[in-house]
Amino acid sequence: MAAGSIALSDRLVMRFGVKPPIVGGLSCFAIGLLWFARAPADGSFVVDVLPAMLVMGIGGGITFNPLLLAAMGDVAPTESGLASGIVNTAFMMGGALGLAVLVSVADSRTQSLLDSGDGQAVALTGGYNAAFLVAAAFAVIGALSALLLRPAARPEQEAMPEEVPATAEPVPVGTVGEFDQRVAVAGVAAVDEGRAGRVDEPHGVGLGGVAHQTR
Repeated sequence: MAAGSIALSDRLVMRFGVKPPIVGGLSCFAIGLLWFARAPADGSFVVDVLPAMLVMGIGGGITFNPLLLAAMGDVAPTESGLASGIVNTAFMMGGALGLAVLVSVADSRTQSLLDSGDGQAVALTGGYNAAFLVAAAFAVIGALSALLLRPAARPEQEAMPEEVPATAEPVPVGTVGEFDQRVAVAGVAAVDEGRAGRVDEPHGVGLGGVAHQTR
């Protein structure tokens, strides 16, 4: 599983996107589980166990990372923590619920075979085979569901703001100078009027002082 995740998963995602690796990985899971489901009570490790483990390891290695990318791909950065928590919770709850279902199936099938007169080993193997068949059906359903995944939306490139042409006509220099001159004259007049109203202001300062001396 680690080898598949390191060597295959990222390359497949970069080349094909998340959908093909998920479908292929779950298909490998289904094949491995079906291989387990056919194992007899007197089977061997090399023939009945090892091939299924290798196929499921490759499938798991190329499936888990694309699943995370598919779950987190369209999530806004401000909600990435919430989405990650939901994904991790779904993994844990799904594993616990699936294991409970498979154990119930295996126990029911084992008890049924024991009641029909089969031996302990045959009945126990039959129960495991039934559980593996159900697990393979879940994997096939997951692979078919992955086919419905829509491609991840690529973030649209933000359009560069166009430079707004200057439409305002420049103010003539003469107009600005006349306006500044009027403001300056008005300010001097206001200051002189204030000085003219003060009796302790020395005479001869500003226009107000000239007017006071004239009086």
